[in-house]
Amino acid sequence: MSTNRTPAGRLSPQVYRRRRLVVLLGLLAVIAVIVLIIVRPGASQGDEADPSTPRATTEAAAQETAPPTAIPTEATAADGAACTAEQIAVEAVTDKIEYAAGEQPQLSVTLTNTGANICVLNAGTKAQVFTIQSGDDVYWSSTDCQVDPIDAEVSLTPDTPISSTVPIAWDRTRSSPDTCGGGREAAPAGGASYHLAVTVDGFESAMTKQFLLY
Repeated sequence: MSTNRTPAGRLSPQVYRRRRLVVLLGLLAVIAVIVLIIVRPGASQGDEADPSTPRATTEAAAQETAPPTAIPTEATAADGAACTAEQIAVEAVTDKIEYAAGEQPQLSVTLTNTGANICVLNAGTKAQVFTIQSGDDVYWSSTDCQVDPIDAEVSLTPDTPISSTVPIAWDRTRSSPDTCGGGREAAPAGGASYHLAVTVDGFESAMTKQFLLY
């Protein structure tokens, strides 16, 4: 009686099927690794920036949510007790000591707290008075034709001078409240001597600043 046997040198069909299964499983494993590399586990569309959103828009949004820039001291409630005459030094300042014909003196003021503690005063244009005189003759005052004066309380730190940010230009004419529309008399020049005095919040400069007009 004859029996079906696998020819010598050949493996049975079951062995081939097992080998194909192993190869198939190996390919699936490789594919799975590739997919995991390309698509990160746990990632979602919400985790990535929207490519349609311009970078400038994102930066603008960040700026809108950022804390506002600190407001200058002059525009906020000042801290400290009111300044006293004993602790405030007011200095009248000009940009030059001699002015050629046509040059306009630039007038400003420097305030210094000479005390030991912070103090507060009104340093706004409403509390400032610049006066120019020659001898006993007052030629010009900043309050004669002042426009929109303001109050501005400032805290003065000891030994930390503060100065005018924008000087006042004197047009070398004699002022009065009646000459704000123009037609003022020119101040004498040719080496004439003038003195600038400044008062801030009632505190007057200890000395005047002398200058010459040519």
